[in-house]
Amino acid sequence: MSQSVEIVEVGPRDGLQNEPILLETKAKISLINLLSKCGFKRIEIGSFVSSKWVPQMADSGLVFDGITRNHKVSYAALVPNIFGYSLARKHKVDEIAIFCSASESFSKSNLNASIQESFSRFREVMSLAKTDSLRVRGYVSCVTDCPYEGKINPVVVSKVARQLSDLGCYEISLGETLGKGNPDQVEKMLINVLDEIPVNKIAAHFHDTNGQALKNIGVALDLGVRVFDSAVAGLGGCPFAPGSPGNVATESLLKYVEGKGYETGLDIEQVIKAANLARGICNI
Repeated sequence: MSQSVEIVEVGPRDGLQNEPILLETKAKISLINLLSKCGFKRIEIGSFVSSKWVPQMADSGLVFDGITRNHKVSYAALVPNIFGYSLARKHKVDEIAIFCSASESFSKSNLNASIQESFSRFREVMSLAKTDSLRVRGYVSCVTDCPYEGKINPVVVSKVARQLSDLGCYEISLGETLGKGNPDQVEKMLINVLDEIPVNKIAAHFHDTNGQALKNIGVALDLGVRVFDSAVAGLGGCPFAPGSPGNVATESLLKYVEGKGYETGLDIEQVIKAANLARGICNI
């Protein structure tokens, strides 16, 4: 198996979206410009969703227009529908991400649609992305636990992930949204997903609410997963999932996987600088 691990930085989007006080656009741009010097191949920096539901992301277009782009970095945005897709194209997004849930209740709360209704929306987006030769990443949230339904059946996760893959997503990121999942749950979930999708199309996205993220990442590594999402300074959470603060911190993940002998290509000093800047921006 590969001895390198890719860390996808999601702090500017999944991290900052949960901040209660609106942040200045120039502060977000400064953070992204610093992250662009860390060695990341992919950085998710915004989302073109309704500002009514996620006001922190209302300036995503200005952010994309204002950053200093590193040609070695793919800058991504989350899009929920055709309108979001058109904005992503307008602001020259390098790739997009679509998102669904393994929980019906969470899907209805987050997307105002059932799981299958959300897929109906995605098909038009995927068709346009294919025409435009734009890569699409897929997210599955609540892969172990849901704030409304409790434990999630791993078989449901595998079916949802397979549908995203069949739609044409080049990679599926499995989101442990609440940070409640333990290594046993994660192992069972991943084994089910890997029966449907090859491991080189899988990424994992862990929150550290209960301090389990690195243990869960260890399980994923043992099963061959080599791509992980994280946010500098452990920023973030989901505004639609009460009790889910804090993605696993990029600097902690970096030290963990490199301590296990994996290469990441990241500059730890630059990552720490970015984490310190993020803390200053968010007053933490």
